[in-house]
Amino acid sequence: MHNEISIALIPDENIFSVIPLLRVLNPAIPEGVLRSRLTEMVSQGYLCAGAYSEDRLIGICGMWILTKYYVGRHLEPDNMVILEAYRSRGLGHRLMAWVQDYALSQGCVASELNCYLSNGRGQAFWEKEGYRKIAVHYQKLLDP
Repeated sequence: MHNEISIALIPDENIFSVIPLLRVLNPAIPEGVLRSRLTEMVSQGYLCAGAYSEDRLIGICGMWILTKYYVGRHLEPDNMVILEAYRSRGLGHRLMAWVQDYALSQGCVASELNCYLSNGRGQAFWEKEGYRKIAVHYQKLLDP
């Protein structure tokens, strides 16, 4: 499997190619909303790595490069998903190794991410990748 899989940064002009994979994460978000949000996200520095089997996009990991006072310049993986047929084959680890190398090439000193409390499989993956829980993420929706 490893010889046939390639990983590369998805060019901004091809960012909508990630929509089918984002729909795996949350099919309730309409495609038009995803297109609008992706356009805004790219304008704010969002990047996305893609894992390809030949020409087919089979996995993605969105990325933000941020600087925060307590950690410095770091990369935040976001919206990582691998198509079901390609899971449990080491591709997630391989994709994260690529993302880590990219972070280092961009001068990042750390990586931080969010994972839903209900995503036990995701939490196990991140812990296996060397991440540790250091905080609780809160959210409040604003009612205009």
